[in-house]
Amino acid sequence: MAYYSHFRLADDVITYLDTVVDAIPDPFIQSRYVGLVAIASATVYELAIKDIFCDFSEKKHKVLGSFVSKYFERINGRIKTKMLKNDYIPRFGDKYLKRFKSKLDTKEREYLRNYGVSVLSAYNNLIEWRNQFAHEGKMPTTVTYTEIKKAYENGKAVIECLAETMRY
Repeated sequence: MAYYSHFRLADDVITYLDTVVDAIPDPFIQSRYVGLVAIASATVYELAIKDIFCDFSEKKHKVLGSFVSKYFERINGRIKTKMLKNDYIPRFGDKYLKRFKSKLDTKEREYLRNYGVSVLSAYNNLIEWRNQFAHEGKMPTTVTYTEIKKAYENGKAVIECLAETMRY
């Protein structure tokens, strides 16, 4: 399965929630849906990251693919860019880490220049909001429903950089 097909899961949830949330006039009540979007979004990011690493490894060598598949079984939300850069990607070699950093820097500059948005902040904030909601039971108070949807869309760029990096 191609990694981007996972996005469909969160996209469908958001499409449905849009019809519900748009009918709610109270911004406070609308904000109660932020946690659901955060969980759905982070989940599909996690699934995409697993697929990227597993597909790459399987194509390199069957044994490596088996090992990586087992290793990433319990990724459990540990997908911030810091984790990607400091733990996951370096295990495949410096070549991939340099490539990822370069692609991510380029994408970050592009989004800042063209849209005034940091893909790194969008991605990492979304993961943080998911963790607050899932592990602490706290509703992120500094983000609106519209903002979390934008963060999810912009954060996809980080996953795209990873997918472009992990090609042999």
